[in-house]
Amino acid sequence: MNVVSVVGARPQFIKAFAVSRELRPAHNEILVHTGQHYDEEMSDVFFDELGMPEPDYNLGVGSDSHGRQTATMLEGIEEIIETEEPELVLLYGDTNSTLAGAIAASKIEPLVAHVEAGLRSYNREMPEEINRVLTDHASDFLFAPSESAAETLAGEGITDGVHVVGDVMYDAILWARDVAQRESDVLERLELEPGEFILSTVHRAGNTDDCERLEAIVEGLSNAPLPVVLPIHPRTENRLKEYGLWERATDIITIVDPVGYLDFVRLLDASARVATDSGGVQKEAFYLDTPCVTMREETEWIETVECGWNVLVGADREQIVEALQAEQETKAQATPYGDGTAAEAIVEVLGEYLN
Repeated sequence: MNVVSVVGARPQFIKAFAVSRELRPAHNEILVHTGQHYDEEMSDVFFDELGMPEPDYNLGVGSDSHGRQTATMLEGIEEIIETEEPELVLLYGDTNSTLAGAIAASKIEPLVAHVEAGLRSYNREMPEEINRVLTDHASDFLFAPSESAAETLAGEGITDGVHVVGDVMYDAILWARDVAQRESDVLERLELEPGEFILSTVHRAGNTDDCERLEAIVEGLSNAPLPVVLPIHPRTENRLKEYGLWERATDIITIVDPVGYLDFVRLLDASARVATDSGGVQKEAFYLDTPCVTMREETEWIETVECGWNVLVGADREQIVEALQAEQETKAQATPYGDGTAAEAIVEVLGEYLN
């Protein structure tokens, strides 16, 4: 089986790592990196740490408007499909890379498989929501991470090709947690003690590109009960400086350069809790039993909220402070996203069908 896998952003590298480990021993995979994350710390380091092979193609798209970025990716992916003639194009998540791959493949010959199908935030102002909805409706194989995701697809009239396999990031985090505990020295470098700090990530455009929301987040994090460590996203750093918030942020918050995947997993595992606007970090925290404060009004990962491991606070200063100071009442850890064998299940389904 010839497969073209399309990735372009940090979470996709991690998901593709889990699937590629199962896929490559028996099948031929052509890895396409769109270059959506073009900074070395946001891209190359993940391939290195995960032991993934260098991409067969790197489109080098970089940052641009949604329309121009997606169009450039679409053109490049289409050319690769015509050259490689794969039987399947494998897509992950909800980025512009995902949508470009779905459009390119669905209009030519190969089948389309979407990993993380059926997730919805029901916020159409998020570009990611548009990407995931359109990709699901263009896909032949829809690999849902949970039963509720499959029910969402059924509610939209999609039942053929749906497989509940669990979450491939669970596969990856089980591997990374053990390796990070052995190999990462990030706690020592940053002079941190386990359980004595709060980890934070802020990168979503809805927060960074709105001065009032970003200021409220900075104020909320500045009043946390423990020191806050924030690996800075390039866009977030630019906006903090543009809005005159950089000095305030750096006075109170420990802002550090972006960290590699293993260092990040070690920080997340050792933190007292995490404050984030990332979808992937919410799940990773859940898998590592780290309470999560999500600085958004909605989440695709509703099970993390239902289980008490995640609380939604938006970009509200008071709610952020309250959530960071409160004791979170967590229920017994459930396993709504499978048992860490999602990648194996995906490859088995694809192999049986295409062979």
